[in-house]
Amino acid sequence: MDRHLFFSVGEPSGDQHAAHLIQELKRRQPNLRCTGYGGPLMRQAGCELDYRLTDLAVMGFVRVLPLLWRFFRLVRQADQKLRSQRPDAVILVDFPGFNWWIARKAKAAGIPVFYYLPPQIWAWASWRVKRMKRDVDHVLCALPFEPPWFQRFGVHAEHVGHPFFDEIADHRLDERFLSQHRQVDRSTVGLLPGSRNQEVRRNLPILVKIAQRVAQQHPSAHFVLACHKDEHLRFCQSYLAQHAEALNTTCVVGKTPEVIELADCCLMVSGSVSLELLARATPAIVIYRCNRLFYWLARYWLARTLVEINSITLPNMLSQSKLIPEYVVAGNPLPVIREITQTIDAWLSDAAQLAAVRDKLQAVRDEFVHTGATRRAADAILDRTRSTVESRAA
Repeated sequence: MDRHLFFSVGEPSGDQHAAHLIQELKRRQPNLRCTGYGGPLMRQAGCELDYRLTDLAVMGFVRVLPLLWRFFRLVRQADQKLRSQRPDAVILVDFPGFNWWIARKAKAAGIPVFYYLPPQIWAWASWRVKRMKRDVDHVLCALPFEPPWFQRFGVHAEHVGHPFFDEIADHRLDERFLSQHRQVDRSTVGLLPGSRNQEVRRNLPILVKIAQRVAQQHPSAHFVLACHKDEHLRFCQSYLAQHAEALNTTCVVGKTPEVIELADCCLMVSGSVSLELLARATPAIVIYRCNRLFYWLARYWLARTLVEINSITLPNMLSQSKLIPEYVVAGNPLPVIREITQTIDAWLSDAAQLAAVRDKLQAVRDEFVHTGATRRAADAILDRTRSTVESRAA
């Protein structure tokens, strides 16, 4: 009997990972039916979307408030579908604020729940491990230190690896784009403003101010700004036209891997794209902007978590070192802008220093970057739903 899997995915990066997982599952079982909530890449991979949840990807309590009624309606809609159609499993990808509710409804309906790429509750919400234990049957972890942490609390968890590395290995770079933008006589700095609308709007002004200061010291430097979608491209082009028209900047959309490959170094907003920087051994600086209240609350809470987390960037977590410099901006950004500018200036002024940073990244990459995560996740899902399918067929 053919399997039916229900997906709930709310982040653009999760849409990408889930799409590859669906492709792998369908490669093995062409008649597999996938439905649920997600994004455009999942639809292209063959998932029947009941709602494009990635359009609602937001950060911050204030921004969530206007969407609460829509989220509640989607949870109720999912509950009705789970009870009427009885899929063989529910697959959740990150997006915890919403997906906890989907997990709870699935568990109440007696449907196995997989959490693929679980939220990093070990860093910021360790009390939620009780919810994970109660409502999730199998946790498929991206990071090697996650399963032991979950297992301490009785949660069934296994390490499958991070699918980002599969996607990087499978992605064929646009050589024409690289040849058009590669310049041997000038430095190239990649600007990665994030994948969410509010990330781009909040962080682009800081990235541009840093780029302007770097350009004063390196007039020939070329800045390539990688946009996630056309909406971001239009916003970035408009902002640059109003605030940094003289800056030597090229804005592109859908070319983030190429920008990372092309750049001598990158300035990025915190996110999973840091893993691609690690895989391509491109030196980078991470910035994350938040308000002062959130910053001090986060610092207070992190000091009380069950594990010590001194990093917001995944490569730094893997290596347990400050492999990629990180800066949290809360309040006046000028001190951070000055410090980041000094670091980028040092890198672009000293080829040996920049090469040393690349060497460190390559060493960590060789140790931690492994492919096969999507395949292992598909193995786990198919193996653990086999009994459910067989019992339903009987």
